[in-house]
Amino acid sequence: MVRIRKLILPVRKMLGGTLRKLFNFLPRERRFAVYRNFVDCDPAPDERLVLKIAETKEELEACFTLLHDAYVGSGFMKPHPSGMRVTIYHALPTTTTLCAKYDGQVVGTLSLIRESVLGFPLQRIFDLTAIREKKGNVAEVSALAVHKRFRRTGGSILFPLMKFMREYCTSFFDVRHLVIAVNPSHIQMYESLLFFQRLTQNVVENYDFVNGAPAVGATLDLRAAPEIFRKHYASKPPRRNLHAFFWQLEMPNIKMPARRFYTTNDPVLTPDLLDYFFNVRTSVFSELSDRKKCLLHTIYDLPAYRAVLPVLAEGEQDRSVRRRHRRFSVRCPARFSVVGADGKESKVSLEIVQLSRYGFQAHALTAVPIDVWGEVTIQLGPAEVSRIQVSASRESSGGMYGFRLGEPDLIWRKFVNALYSGSTHADLENATRFMTDR
Repeated sequence: MVRIRKLILPVRKMLGGTLRKLFNFLPRERRFAVYRNFVDCDPAPDERLVLKIAETKEELEACFTLLHDAYVGSGFMKPHPSGMRVTIYHALPTTTTLCAKYDGQVVGTLSLIRESVLGFPLQRIFDLTAIREKKGNVAEVSALAVHKRFRRTGGSILFPLMKFMREYCTSFFDVRHLVIAVNPSHIQMYESLLFFQRLTQNVVENYDFVNGAPAVGATLDLRAAPEIFRKHYASKPPRRNLHAFFWQLEMPNIKMPARRFYTTNDPVLTPDLLDYFFNVRTSVFSELSDRKKCLLHTIYDLPAYRAVLPVLAEGEQDRSVRRRHRRFSVRCPARFSVVGADGKESKVSLEIVQLSRYGFQAHALTAVPIDVWGEVTIQLGPAEVSRIQVSASRESSGGMYGFRLGEPDLIWRKFVNALYSGSTHADLENATRFMTDR
């Protein structure tokens, strides 16, 4: 992780050796309050700063190179011949890499790793049970780095990058909980400025994901965060007010990915990009365990990807074929209409969170009758509506229901077929340009 403690450099300059020791004796909340008084978040960043998802070969390579140099400099990895830090998690369609570009040069990056069949890096050493009990999707913030030119400029790059991350997670990525693993020397800054809470008070002394460096796990509930930030920052002037900066400010520097549909992932890795980063420039694919190679084949199961995926061991080919039907993460509002035994129509609002060729899962705030057929109207995108006969087949905890389909309409079939036939968000856009041609 980038040295976030640089954000409070003025505090460190103010405090000499003796004063610093005395400062450390202050109660935790008093110290944290002092740190927050030195926040500097520019509400009008230079227009040369652009924040976007990394989607081109050049952008991804620049992000991985910046990350490599930052990690080598911090002792979190040994230099790699490629000059890049690339992990298997970067290869997943459920991972999105964000970048900050200044005058066209990548100067900041972080990756959001949403849970998949491969899990998260930190869940190997930290227990996430308490987070999962709160419901909502979880994503790990990883691979954070800022160019050395901007590390002493307060939060000029880091704060806009984190604002972008917050907006992307809540509006596009369907994530409620962020988790991080950071060096113990940095954790207080995440706690004091951003209100992350430790997963455990214990320090992992040897975290192999960062070359055996010690690590502390922490989490932030994005649903609860606005009120916490308001309480501590709302009364501060604009350049100190991280509540307004993160939740109220509209920043034209942020370029959200264009989406025609209410999907939640923005995969960008074509077969050529996978081959370049994970076979040609690095040996990430060849170094995977047989299990992870098999899982990778179940994720990228289209013919176009087979030539660039790692070769499966004998007997693993059959296992990769014996997989469940693919499911896709979405966030589509819907309304289910059903006529009861008394002849009265009732309507239930739904949020569809996952779909497949044969049905979908949806969250409902009110009870849905089981095994009763009705019509669901689904908003697949701002201008795309599907109407299908469905029935709820099962209920799970927290108001989650599984629905089976009757005969899908044309717009649903085109949409789902496009999801199954492509692997990048550009594939989906191109495959569905004809959607309005009923």
